Amino acid sequence: MSNLPKPLRSSSTENAEMGASVYNDTNKPIRSLDDAVDRCQALGMRLSRQRRFILELLWQAQEHLSAREIYDRLNQQGKAIGHTSVYQNLEALSSQGIIECIERSDGRLYGNISDSHSHVNCLDTNQILDVHVELPEDLIQQIEKQTGVKITDYTINFYGYRQPKASNG
Repeated sequence: MSNLPKPLRSSSTENAEMGASVYNDTNKPIRSLDDAVDRCQALGMRLSRQRRFILELLWQAQEHLSAREIYDRLNQQGKAIGHTSVYQNLEALSSQGIIECIERSDGRLYGNISDSHSHVNCLDTNQILDVHVELPEDLIQQIEKQTGVKITDYTINFYGYRQPKASNG
């Protein structure tokens, strides 16, 4: 993503050192359709009818969808939108950090959340679920000490099954 990393811990001193421009309205988390619309306007993006349809669908769906699924669902709802328009709008929205784009071996999936979060990948349904995970401060410090890297942000990918696998025994 093109967003600057958001610090996990910050103080007013750190904020001043990093520069106030890093902490403007375009770095606030997007957690609602209204936040997404506000971000588009703050970035000077035109909020076309098609772009609004896509944003509304992603916030209604509460799941990650392929461009084809977005196209199909919008057309099923009677909202005429072309393939090209779907792809162009998804690219514009994801490149600006307004929606999330996840690269998978079977293609890209788009979701409605763009602030820092982790994913639970369900291996039997192929769903990706968003979860907010906050690691304990002592674990972050341990990782920083071990690597010599100051952690500013993180995501975790979890993998598992909804239905337990039957054992052969």
